[in-house]
Amino acid sequence: MQKAYLMGNEAIGLGALAAGVNFVSGYPGTPSTEVLETIARENRDGRVHVEWSTNEKTGLEAAAGAAYAGARSLVTMKQVGLNVAADPLMSLAYLGVAGGMVVLVADDPGPISSQTEQDTRTFARFAKVPCFDPTGVAEAYEMIQEAFDFSEKYHTPVFFRPTTRVDHGYASLTVKEPAEYTAHEAKGFARDPGRWVIFPRLSRRAHAAIEQRNAELTQVFSRYERNVELTAGDVHCRKGIASHGVSWTYLEETLREFAVAGHAQRLPRLLKVATPFPFPEQKAVAFLRGLDEVLCIEELDPVIERELTYLCGKYHLSVRIRGKLTGDVPAAGENTRDSVYEEAAAFLGIAPRPQRALPEPPVAVVRPPVLCAGCPHRASFYAVKQAMKGQKCLFAGDIGCYTLGNAMPLDMVDTCLCMGAGLGIAQGIGAVDAGTKCFAFVGDSTFFAAAIPGAVNGVYNQADMTLVVLDNSTTAMTGHQPHPGTGRTMMGEVVEKVSIEETLRGIGVRTVRTVDPLDLPRAVEAVREVAAQPGVKALIFRSPCIALVKPLGRAAVDQEKCRKCKKCIREIGCPGIVIEEGKVVIDVSQCTGCGICAEICPFDAIEVTRLPGGGEPKRAQQGKGGRA
Repeated sequence: MQKAYLMGNEAIGLGALAAGVNFVSGYPGTPSTEVLETIARENRDGRVHVEWSTNEKTGLEAAAGAAYAGARSLVTMKQVGLNVAADPLMSLAYLGVAGGMVVLVADDPGPISSQTEQDTRTFARFAKVPCFDPTGVAEAYEMIQEAFDFSEKYHTPVFFRPTTRVDHGYASLTVKEPAEYTAHEAKGFARDPGRWVIFPRLSRRAHAAIEQRNAELTQVFSRYERNVELTAGDVHCRKGIASHGVSWTYLEETLREFAVAGHAQRLPRLLKVATPFPFPEQKAVAFLRGLDEVLCIEELDPVIERELTYLCGKYHLSVRIRGKLTGDVPAAGENTRDSVYEEAAAFLGIAPRPQRALPEPPVAVVRPPVLCAGCPHRASFYAVKQAMKGQKCLFAGDIGCYTLGNAMPLDMVDTCLCMGAGLGIAQGIGAVDAGTKCFAFVGDSTFFAAAIPGAVNGVYNQADMTLVVLDNSTTAMTGHQPHPGTGRTMMGEVVEKVSIEETLRGIGVRTVRTVDPLDLPRAVEAVREVAAQPGVKALIFRSPCIALVKPLGRAAVDQEKCRKCKKCIREIGCPGIVIEEGKVVIDVSQCTGCGICAEICPFDAIEVTRLPGGGEPKRAQQGKGGRA
């Protein structure tokens, strides 16, 4: 054993290795990304197969296949990625697995970097799949090992549901040395069509077995040591608080603060729920007996609140259950240490914290998210905007760095729903608004993850739209992971790149044009030519992410020529162009020498000096990326 100071995702990754995981797949997305990256980094002997899959669906299917063959498998994603993986997951719950299989879904209360505040605990009940919900970094390390054991014992995939504050929190904990890891050997796939081929007859039988198993698990989980029922203060207290996840950690800190402040006699009975589904019924009923009211502090859905309300009815317990449904806890948003303090204090009749007189903090500078200085996406958006000036257009966006194209002054993202949806939205609007020129923007990673079916749909249904692929040779929103178009895998293999051009031509897109967006005149002309073609046509703007290559050069403003018209600022909104003492200047710490500002200056007042070796790749890196 050894001591380590770890991020939650690192602890989870090391916990999976300690459990003897054989196969790991996933699609990158905050806050889950570092789990798979940690396993890849620590996979020094290459015994574990690790891959960034094309999307969450393919990742889950690959992990299921490995588990069919008796391997311990892990698939990672964020909560919106679970929507993509839902199709195979729902059927997999019926078929089950041979080896242990953990579906790690990192939820994002807030949301901090997501489209939704989905709660995977609710999805677990819907899918009838057991769910494990850690309260902190140390527990996450231990719990994922236990999740593999439960999965293997009951031949079912299980959810593991950390949230952002667990994933990205840090703690000092004791972890196993590699020599102490469980050595799990996959036995191989045993051919059995009666088990692995899903038919209605099998499904009916499996459904009955699942219901019986989950009923058993309510008792098993009532004995699971991480589901805890205890008394915090007076044993005769008739109030209780139920919580889970990181909210439980906040609650523990709050109750310690209450005790120090002299309120020990007011402290309630407590229920910690580590397995929200199947719910630990017997443990919860023991908690409820003898109480008058219970406050449920949870994020995001009222899962515990609904379960306790149901149990009060089932067992005829006269206990008032309070929480989100009663308005005692906000229905949406992330819990915080302060919010838990306020809710618990109000429930227990403890006065709120006295307001301390603090000096007024300095006014923070508002810094909205913006495309990086020199980002080729800015040039791509600007080229389309200039080429289509004066025409009625729809610019359908997608998930990635380029979603930031919605900001002024570019104002080039009219819609954004989910990964790959821009193509379908452009087709739908185009079908009912024939006078609109429809464009769908998608990144290179997202193209492979979710856009190909939309392109096929457009070709098949004779849509009139322009697909714009913003190819920066990586997936950059949360880092720079490889994808099928990069020619690299997470196992360190160099493989044949999957060509976006050939893929598009293969599905029937006849007009496919590739151009460098930093060559602005040629890019504008390419947009005009491609957009004028009928049917589905594609324009690929190819230029590497600035994080992957050395700066091309440095731009500078000739103050003698500059007329302070500020067109360079008004037109493209590059953060590298600033006003200092009334003058337009280039911030050399940000400038990459892309030259777009020089192209649009009407007075030739901006000059770009090329740097030796500019545009050459930086040192090789596996990087990060994926869903925001």
